[in-house]
Amino acid sequence: MFKKILVANRGEIALRIIRACREMEIKTVAVYSEVDSWSLHLRYADEQICIGPADSSLSYRNIPNVLSAAEITGADAIHPGYGFLAENAHFAEVCESIGITFIGPRSEHIALLGDKSKARETMVRCGIPVLPGSKGEIHSAGEAEAVARKVGYPVIVKASAGGGGRGMRVVGKEEDLGRAVQAAQTEAKASFGHDGVYLERYFPDPRHIEIQVLADDHGNVVHLGERDCSVQRRYQKLVEESPSPAVDESLRQEMGKVAVKAVKSVNYRNAGTVEFLLDHDRKFYFLEVNTRIQVEHPVTEMVTGIDLIKEQIRIAAGLPLAFRQRDIRLIGHSIECRINAECPEKFTPSPGSVTRYHPPGGPGIRVDSAMDSAGQVHPNYDSMIAKLISHGRDRDEALARIRRALDEFIIEGVKTSLPLQRLIVADPDFQKGRISTGFLDRLFANRST
Repeated sequence: MFKKILVANRGEIALRIIRACREMEIKTVAVYSEVDSWSLHLRYADEQICIGPADSSLSYRNIPNVLSAAEITGADAIHPGYGFLAENAHFAEVCESIGITFIGPRSEHIALLGDKSKARETMVRCGIPVLPGSKGEIHSAGEAEAVARKVGYPVIVKASAGGGGRGMRVVGKEEDLGRAVQAAQTEAKASFGHDGVYLERYFPDPRHIEIQVLADDHGNVVHLGERDCSVQRRYQKLVEESPSPAVDESLRQEMGKVAVKAVKSVNYRNAGTVEFLLDHDRKFYFLEVNTRIQVEHPVTEMVTGIDLIKEQIRIAAGLPLAFRQRDIRLIGHSIECRINAECPEKFTPSPGSVTRYHPPGGPGIRVDSAMDSAGQVHPNYDSMIAKLISHGRDRDEALARIRRALDEFIIEGVKTSLPLQRLIVADPDFQKGRISTGFLDRLFANRST
């Protein structure tokens, strides 16, 4: 087992990893930028080291600085969390080359699956169901038009190296396709340094279902059920839950087997998430594989009782999974709401000083946050303040607990998404599980009429 792990991240995920390491009696190193010297995760780590100024490209994304911190402190492994360097294949490759364990998949898997066009091609070869679309990247409007005529409109143009809704354009008619391709390429180049795009048939109102997988170096691969991440705005997830109200045991096992087959096909290792779209006919289609721990991993932990961060560490240390597929059971129901510092009317960030912070508690409530009684939401970083998670014997109890906890949550000094989250969980359609990726648009439309 590792003696010391450097946590190459900040905020709640850094604190989450440090807590797991403390339970495993592994020493930790916390890195921080100059504006994060107050951060809560620093108090719980065994060592702390500053790696640069506020700009993440000069600190948290700065590979030489992160590796120097690991060398100086004698860390034998690095956990990247999510974001920043978590899906940087070059970073993982450098770690491998200098003998520091990267707690995550191998660099070649990050590179392959991080290119969504190549990942799609790989899944097609393996017999995984994918959305109708281009075989690879498209390079011209004419090429895109030929594919669109074959698969039918509407279509969606996606950046091969994309994520978070950037480099994506939905197109309903042929005369708009050329401009959409050009705009997606331009945005992809600016956001990811690569202008490659591909095209898929667009389903306007599906569910977004993802399957959590774990794979070790001994040939063991399991899935831990599904998460429903359908409540989104501009492809950014707001609420996640497990299990999905739309997935029964038969469909769960079918999707789980496909997810396991997908990662086995590339000999994947460590934690990963296979994402699917689920249509109204209960047919599902591969979207992508996320080669990291997900923001929403707590809902899976709550219903399975499995600590995913600890499993990542054990797998990276070469240990086999201590359980098999038959051992995994989903117990009860869990819901997660992301609490962001943002203007709820415009969804614009609201950085600043948090003057009062009082998280909820009580039965079945978990809060993952690096905020204490007061702190800063810095404009250089993600605006998420906390993840509020409930667990209950069934969906009704989990829903009652999340509603109660949202009402108890006090955050002052910055605007937050708390009012929006209260609105979402109180909505009759949400309470009945009638959600899809178009849920939020319908919610706003109903309020304006």
